[in-house]
Amino acid sequence: MTADGRWLASLEERARLALPAPVFEYLHHGAGEGRVARRAVEAWREIDLWPGVLGDVTDVDSSVTILGRSQGLPFGVAPTTLQRAVHPEGEVAMARAVAAADGLLVVSSNAGSTFAEIAATGVRWWVQCYLPQRRDLAVPLLDRAREAGAEAVVLTVDTPVVATKYASTPTVWDVVDPTMLRVNFDPGYEDRAGSAKALDLTRHDVGWLSDLTGLPVVVKGVLRPEDAHVAGVAGAAAVWISNHGGRQLDRAPTTARALAAVRAEVGRDIELYVDGGIRSALDLVTAYALGADAVFLGRQPLYALVHGEPGVRQLCRTMLDDVVESLRLCGAASVHDVRSAALPRP
Repeated sequence: MTADGRWLASLEERARLALPAPVFEYLHHGAGEGRVARRAVEAWREIDLWPGVLGDVTDVDSSVTILGRSQGLPFGVAPTTLQRAVHPEGEVAMARAVAAADGLLVVSSNAGSTFAEIAATGVRWWVQCYLPQRRDLAVPLLDRAREAGAEAVVLTVDTPVVATKYASTPTVWDVVDPTMLRVNFDPGYEDRAGSAKALDLTRHDVGWLSDLTGLPVVVKGVLRPEDAHVAGVAGAAAVWISNHGGRQLDRAPTTARALAAVRAEVGRDIELYVDGGIRSALDLVTAYALGADAVFLGRQPLYALVHGEPGVRQLCRTMLDDVVESLRLCGAASVHDVRSAALPRP
């Protein structure tokens, strides 16, 4: 770990001290008793990496290719809500920092900044969406995203309902200005019949989204290997292994555990992404060693956003430096070369 890596490890506590308690609780806590959220971080640390030696690691390539496009930053930023409650510039500050680092930003449909404002930063970005019970109600938001330059649609499939959170009082919704989120929806969207999250998502929705937008569709929220297979057959461009940061089913497996199982099921036929509990460069490298094609961070960029654009820029620089160091210590000259490091050993 570099010296800045210690700063990275302190981000959560810095955010705890800087943010109003209800906001930090919203960002940090998981669903129910918080079992999955607590286990997520340790799960990556329990996986051994077997370093290779007698290989040239003078030049290390930490870039990754996601949906056919190479980027210098070896991770993407996952979609998260209430970024403007963390910092007044919210998604715009996040986007500027990610663009400067040659990275990818996934924008929540609940964003508090307009798609046009985010796109104006020059960042490469995708839009995340939940489909409503009446599918046609999603069309205006998706049209705005496509027109603003979104390169893919991330369909979140693990949220038929929002799981119960055991929050303190007051909650984040008691202290946050409602104008800080959902600015890309039509006015009055939530009051319309059929605007609640769909309870009847099927494989056909993947094709419908692809036909509607003309964009690649990434299916996010998959844990079972057989579901990953179904998503691929349905036309998903990639499958994103996620337990929603421990914010949905509080008996779900960790994504560290699910990743290897899903990769074994789908082989190399489809791109696999993963998030959940990844806090350090070693966690990130471990995810690649287990077969991920891309890794996404959710909470760490949010915690860094407490310091605005400079904080997210420092996060990107620190993670990049630490990834290079970790790859060298693994004896790997690239992210792809590290995959053998997590193979079972006698």
